[in-house]
Amino acid sequence: MKQENYYTKRNIQDIDKIAELLETLPPFCEDYFLGIETRTSCQTRLKYAYDLRIFFDFLCKRKYRNKEVLDLTLEDLEKITHHDLEFFLSYLSHYRFNDKNLSCDERAKARKLSAVRAMFKYFFNKGMIDVDNSAKVSTPKLHEKEIIRLEAREVSELIDITESGQGLSPHAVSYHSKTKIRDTAIITLFLGTGIRISELVGLDNDSFDFSENSFVVTRKGGNQAILYFSDEVKYALQEYIAEKTNDPKTPREENAFFLSLQHKRINVRSVEILVKKYSKIVSPLKKITPHKLRSTYGTRLYNETGDIYIVADVLGHRDVNTTKKHYAAITQDNRRKVANAVKLRIEKEEDGN
Repeated sequence: MKQENYYTKRNIQDIDKIAELLETLPPFCEDYFLGIETRTSCQTRLKYAYDLRIFFDFLCKRKYRNKEVLDLTLEDLEKITHHDLEFFLSYLSHYRFNDKNLSCDERAKARKLSAVRAMFKYFFNKGMIDVDNSAKVSTPKLHEKEIIRLEAREVSELIDITESGQGLSPHAVSYHSKTKIRDTAIITLFLGTGIRISELVGLDNDSFDFSENSFVVTRKGGNQAILYFSDEVKYALQEYIAEKTNDPKTPREENAFFLSLQHKRINVRSVEILVKKYSKIVSPLKKITPHKLRSTYGTRLYNETGDIYIVADVLGHRDVNTTKKHYAAITQDNRRKVANAVKLRIEKEEDGN
């Protein structure tokens, strides 16, 4: 299927970047990344490489001060204590890397610790180190984040503003006539299906079956799934298809569904910018991202169906507990609705006097 071309290209770029990063990591990391290749995605390994780069830089700044990163060995790794790793987590609160001052919140610290643990576990299980102290370090406590989503009125207003351009800056208005149909299709597809931004960007012209109101997306891990959309979504998509078809600048060989003004596949950053551009007009106090539009859809789907398993399946969550964690707060709305359902005082009947 042609849709795989986008993901194949992205994977090749990730593999090239991993190879580039490996040149800056200790030599034993090459064995590690080769060993986990068959059970991890390219994007996961790339994130591990970035996180491990920070970890090894820390070791050479704080523990092995007479060594460079490329000189570190498995023997050095074996000497890492749980205290060293706890120090690493503290260090991440404020550190300097590549001449930049950086800091990590609790979630970023947890991700970096997870990357370090995975590496230690690999070498320990392979018998290449005799000690793995990473298991003794507690994961930073993660505070539940408030679910930010649009209310029903805001959803309607967002689509209207995307179509009309009302409230946009003069500079943004100048581009709106060229992008409003595409942008409306993108916003409507997010709000009507809850797909991820990577799934939207990866869509191709042949991903859709309008006779069934369905389309194919490539989920995390490379698995494909067929999703369905409403007639409202269908109308917005077909409006965009008609515009593309009638535009003589549209390359006939380009199979990407959503195109940039340069008539190439639109990228993730461009989609993030357009979502922010329209949503801040509707709800300036909420920081709305494509993921928040996904949360909005998940919330409304759960409110309509009351079935957390359907929500998990449609959103592509492998573990329903992930869905519960994100949408359990919806029950607060239900609690608010029934707050006045139980009456404490029985109203006295009129006695007629």
